[in-house]
Amino acid sequence: MLLTVKSKLTTNHEQHDSLLKTMEKFNEACNYISVFAFKKKTFGKVRIQKELYYEIREKFGLSAQMTVRAVGKVAESYKVDRKTLHEFEPHGAIVYDQRILSYKSADEISILTLDGRIEAGVQYGESRKLEADRVKGQADLIYKNGTFYLMIVVDLPDAEPIIPDDVLGIDLGIVNLATTSDGKAYSGEKCTEVRQRYAKIKASLQSTGTYSAKRHLKKISGRERRFKKDTNHCISKEIVQTARDTNRAIALEDLSGIRERVTVSKAARESIGKWAFLELRNFIEYKAKLAGVPVFPVDPRNTSTTCSVCGYTNKKNRKNQASFVCLACGHTENADFNAAKNIAFRAAVNLPIVLCS
Repeated sequence: MLLTVKSKLTTNHEQHDSLLKTMEKFNEACNYISVFAFKKKTFGKVRIQKELYYEIREKFGLSAQMTVRAVGKVAESYKVDRKTLHEFEPHGAIVYDQRILSYKSADEISILTLDGRIEAGVQYGESRKLEADRVKGQADLIYKNGTFYLMIVVDLPDAEPIIPDDVLGIDLGIVNLATTSDGKAYSGEKCTEVRQRYAKIKASLQSTGTYSAKRHLKKISGRERRFKKDTNHCISKEIVQTARDTNRAIALEDLSGIRERVTVSKAARESIGKWAFLELRNFIEYKAKLAGVPVFPVDPRNTSTTCSVCGYTNKKNRKNQASFVCLACGHTENADFNAAKNIAFRAAVNLPIVLCS
């Protein structure tokens, strides 16, 4: 499986300035190339490189391969939209390949700048260090909040797939971000509190409108995003570990179009729009693949209004967000738990067929 690992570069003051100068010159060159490409309506990489290669090298002091990477970045951007002129931020990413970036060890790299190559340390968020032979292709150098990071693509081996005995169903929601068919609920109360607190702070900063307020607003947005990501990581890790330990597959409802399907209050729609459901699902899927746990998609229709005991379906079965009471058999339980069991059942029915195929 190919994963992108965000690694922090540890640089001294001189190295930091050298990288920053290189990044600014690189993106300045990209803007120069972009103006040429847009005016001439020439968007092919080979044609642009033929016309501008020597001029870019002389004008911006870029190395041969950096010039090629700058042309490639511009040409790639125009594959999406050719109707408007593309502008690149001074601190936009630089794409480094094996010719201008090499790994001296698991925690040290050699990277090219306008001042020549520098050797910088690398810190990983993951507990284990990268193996050099698992690094695939190019890496993006990004600059965020005064720090340089490398977005490294690595090829991690999948674990030996388990042959599941059963299925663990997962219901995703707002009050409970995730509920398993075992009855384990991951409450969204704390997440709602954090979101509402940040929303108030953002509203206040936006109304102020000063430079300092805008800078603070950017920091607040980053904190909220990191909080969401960390929460989703923790939930997905525990779910996958539970499935692995009990030799079960995972069943997830297909939430494509959830924002269009919901018929709840404005406040609930705001929560749906602001929580990273797709991210949580993706985290569960990739962690499960690395752990050898199969993941099955399930049609979510009527999972919240069908009785997990007798199978009777009626919208009135769900009294409110939390309560489920079957009008046919009288079965009563938490609505999210009931939905999770239905999700698990739908996947379990097809489990023998999937395993045989």
